[in-house]
Amino acid sequence: MEIGDLVLFYHSNSQPPGVAGIAKVVRKAYPDSFALDPKSKYFDPKASEENPIWVMVDLGFVAKFKNLVSLYDIRKVTDLQDMLLLKKGMRLSIQPITKKHFTKIQELGS
Repeated sequence: MEIGDLVLFYHSNSQPPGVAGIAKVVRKAYPDSFALDPKSKYFDPKASEENPIWVMVDLGFVAKFKNLVSLYDIRKVTDLQDMLLLKKGMRLSIQPITKKHFTKIQELGS
């Protein structure tokens, strides 16, 4: 991710889960300090300062959608069927998204 890139933010622990709005990358990726901290529940013993494995980015708020675009809604839209979000076994934390998918979800949230 690069500074200025737009991202969709997704509420995975809400009922229903879904895309709630748009944020923007305001700081380039940097090592995840939690993965390097043995006291953190996110500690990863395989991570090191030289090979951090896990990274974080800082985001800034851009807009909240008028309508939450639920996972159920996304599954119903033909144009979104090939999104990584809908693939089995995909990790949700960070996924690339095409401009076409981004625009469609933005339309659904308006």
